[in-house]
Amino acid sequence: MRRLADLKSDVATWRGLEGRVSDLADLLTMAQAEVEQGLAGEIAADAAKIAKELDPLEFRLVLGSPYDRKNALLALHAGAGGTESQDWTQMLLRMYLRWAERRGYKAEILDTTPGEEAGIKSVTVGVNGSYAYGYLKAERGVHRLVRLSPFDAAHRRHTSFALAEVMPQVETDVEVQIAPDDVKMEVFRSSGAGGQNVQKTSTAVRLIYIPTGMIVTCQDQRSQLQNKETAMRILQSRLLAIRVEEQEAEQAKLKGKHVAAGWGNQIRSYVLHPYNMVKDHRTEHETSNTAAVLDGEIDEFIQAYLKEEMGK
Repeated sequence: MRRLADLKSDVATWRGLEGRVSDLADLLTMAQAEVEQGLAGEIAADAAKIAKELDPLEFRLVLGSPYDRKNALLALHAGAGGTESQDWTQMLLRMYLRWAERRGYKAEILDTTPGEEAGIKSVTVGVNGSYAYGYLKAERGVHRLVRLSPFDAAHRRHTSFALAEVMPQVETDVEVQIAPDDVKMEVFRSSGAGGQNVQKTSTAVRLIYIPTGMIVTCQDQRSQLQNKETAMRILQSRLLAIRVEEQEAEQAKLKGKHVAAGWGNQIRSYVLHPYNMVKDHRTEHETSNTAAVLDGEIDEFIQAYLKEEMGK
């Protein structure tokens, strides 16, 4: 029903634009026949407005995967480098939260593992909104930061890495079925702040998917049941993401090109010293406005990647 509602909405939007373009064409014909100069400015303004509305709609045609409309799960993991990489991971988290806010998406932190001194070791965020997965899948890969370290007394330049994983959210159990015997559950005490209740009760949950050894933890929810439900949803989404990656790899092989999704495949560099530059190594798209990018203005990078993928 949701899919049907989305399609009806899309059709209504395109039909509405079609009607407005038709009316504008009729008005232009009348203006030309009557040599009515006063309408020229009005027609030009309306045409520009329609063109502005059309651009994002045309771009959505790039997002044709059956999963692109779905909500997304975004997981960020600090790379080697201790506090430096953990701080960078927290910076990336803020960037994506600001991006989601700009787009009107709802973002919820589902699980966090804090760093020992600063930053975060890993975090999982649920991003809910139309085409959230379709857009965020452009962010999968390793993100590299170069800057003068705020944690180095000598203030030397450091390079940090963080990995971004993006998965389509599973909406029903039918999409990814998991046999109860294939999952082992362990409980433990939350490592985050929370007072006496957290210290005395084991509310955090660890799920182990026996066939592959995949481990999912969740400790940010209020109860053990909520943590279990969230962890199961994350596990299903991870398994769905593996299925999607396998399909993409098979399609890439059929096209004659296959690139392994490994840790070494750095997709983007964020350089804050000795100059300011954010550069995507897949598309060569770059900008010197690093502050805007780190504040969530990443649509240009996402669009550049998706358009290039569409052209392959």
